[in-house]
Amino acid sequence: MTSQFRLAMAYIAVLGAFAGCAGGLPGSFDNLPASDADSGAIIGDVASARDRARAHTDLAAAYYGQGRMGVALEEVRLALTAEPNYAPAYNVLGLVHMDLRENAQAQQAFERSLQINPNDADTNHNYGWFLCQTQREEQSIRYFLLAVRNPLYAAPQKSYALAATCALRKNNERDALEYLDRALRLDPNYLPALISMAQLKYRRGDLDDARIAVERFNKLVEPTAESLWLALRIERKLGHRSAEAGYATQLRRRFAGSREYQELQKGRFE
Repeated sequence: MTSQFRLAMAYIAVLGAFAGCAGGLPGSFDNLPASDADSGAIIGDVASARDRARAHTDLAAAYYGQGRMGVALEEVRLALTAEPNYAPAYNVLGLVHMDLRENAQAQQAFERSLQINPNDADTNHNYGWFLCQTQREEQSIRYFLLAVRNPLYAAPQKSYALAATCALRKNNERDALEYLDRALRLDPNYLPALISMAQLKYRRGDLDDARIAVERFNKLVEPTAESLWLALRIERKLGHRSAEAGYATQLRRRFAGSREYQELQKGRFE
């Protein structure tokens, strides 16, 4: 699992826990305590069991985002010691075990979290991704859709985009298009949905729509090797040689060592 995806999942995992807090989400994980002993001193023994469980769970999610799995597991243990039925702690525990490829433990943790709070959007989202990652794509869709049904869920576009990814793994283009469309209606600038929509439209031969989506992506963010390569191939199929050459120049200048540039040099466009 990439560090960027891990950070995103950590954000989702703690989102609900911070709702209603005056300070909102933490801006940085740079000042975390160096050890679980330090975190225990910060949290203290005077807080209620629920407050201690929440604080240790928030720390666990932050350490998970940093890739510090051992400390994250210890923080989860402390959270569950404070309150054995604290559902968010089991959610983070599932994420840690998923990252460690301890699938049986991950499934047990996610299912325990949902047993306690079946309507929790974050856990449904995370469990859906776990199922998709363990070749149970069709099952995963149910949990993504359960997540977006929660009116308090802050990131439904993420669940729709991942539902599309999992649908495509089963070659279900129709449902994938629907999920991506829903994601982009919620957030027209949601980058993962934009690039996925561009790829899917290209795959289906809807070149004008693919072009619109990838051009929007490249305007919203610094182009990637993937997005430049896709844009180049769209222009090639449309017969726009000047635009194709422009993307080839950008790909060479920015990403000369990329797999995409190697494919261009070999003339392998599909």
